[in-house]
Amino acid sequence: MGNRASNGLTTVERKSSKELVVTRLFSAPVRVVFDAWTKPELFKLWWAPRSHDIPILSCEMDVRTGGGYRIAFGRDAASAMTFFGRYLEVVPSSRLVWTNDESEEGAVTTVTFVALEGNTRLVLQEVYPSKEALDESFVGMEGGMPEQFEQLDELLASLTTNT
Repeated sequence: MGNRASNGLTTVERKSSKELVVTRLFSAPVRVVFDAWTKPELFKLWWAPRSHDIPILSCEMDVRTGGGYRIAFGRDAASAMTFFGRYLEVVPSSRLVWTNDESEEGAVTTVTFVALEGNTRLVLQEVYPSKEALDESFVGMEGGMPEQFEQLDELLASLTTNT
C-alpha cells in the first residue's frame, strides 16, 4: 500500500487504506508473550511508551470472549485518557481480537502469536472504519509501537530469565 516503517525489529506497514499491520519476532515462548498481553500486572509494565512519560493509572482486563478491558493513562484521574473495548475472540497462546470503543473511529485489533523454535512471531493487525481514522493513528503507531515492543522485549527477557 505504501507507508512502511521498520527499526530493524518491528515493522509497521499500511496494507490498505484501512488496515495497519505491525510485526515483530520476540525471543520468548508464546505462552510468556501471551501472558504479557493478557495479565494486567504485566501489560501495564510495557504498554505505555516511556518517551511519552504518561503513567498507566489503571488496567482492567477480563480476557475472555465477550469480556472487556479498560486502560486509563494520565497524571491523575481528572486528566486521564481512557481506552476500552471488548474481546471478540480469545484463543489462549494463539489469538486475541478486541474492539477499541473509545471513539467511533476505533479499530478492531487482532493479535496473532506464532511459535517459532522457542521464539514468538507476533502480528498485530488493526482495521479502521475509514482511511482518515487510519491516517490519524498511523503516525503514533509508527513511532509508538517499536518503542512499546522494545519495552515488551525487556520485560520478556526478565520473565524468561526468572523461569
